[in-house]
Amino acid sequence: MREIVLDTETTGLNPLTGDRLVEIGCVEIYNRIPTGQNYHVYINPERDMPAEAFAVHGLSSEFLADKPLFAAVAEEFLAFIGNDPLVIHNAAFDIGFLNAELARLGRPAIVFDRVVDTLSLARRRHPGGSNRLDDLMTRYGIDGSRRTKHGALLDSELLAEVYAELCGGKQTALSLTIEERTVVVADGGPAAPLQRPHPLPPRVHAEELAAHEAFIATLGEGALWNGYVAEK
Repeated sequence: MREIVLDTETTGLNPLTGDRLVEIGCVEIYNRIPTGQNYHVYINPERDMPAEAFAVHGLSSEFLADKPLFAAVAEEFLAFIGNDPLVIHNAAFDIGFLNAELARLGRPAIVFDRVVDTLSLARRRHPGGSNRLDDLMTRYGIDGSRRTKHGALLDSELLAEVYAELCGGKQTALSLTIEERTVVVADGGPAAPLQRPHPLPPRVHAEELAAHEAFIATLGEGALWNGYVAEK
């Protein structure tokens, strides 16, 4: 299933009092695995940058001055997210800002029914604990050393890892390598390693392999699946 992990940066906390979006970052995942397809844009907020917000994300008014307005990127942003579920940490905040920007353009709001709020998931799984993104990364052993400041794309990448763990993990200990096992017989000596006398025939047909390769080709050159396609 396709889902979009999303994060934003803003000029403040309340879109109803004039605060605006300054950055959007999205990471596409299929079955909770990143595909390598991302969407990232900085946005000119058409206003000053408060010192408190600058301290959080480091995006200055000077840096954002030549960036596009939200109106110029709205169409490509909406095309990227499509109608798929949005995975967001503390989703009410980001959806509130996105819908405020869409309302300025007379565009329909993003409905909350399509949102997966990882903060709510974390509170159910870890009641009583702190469930900020940093705390969840520490809890699940996710490297956050790159996160010296908040950044929409980086935070989306990290949240994708957290989301996988909240949903049960990615089975990082699973190994597909052949393990040689030795059986000890009754007299105490080792028996020969257990081996299948005849390899099992392949269960994937040539048509299925071709269809899989065709699907991977639609994901673009940056798709992580390309690293798993056997060389011909």
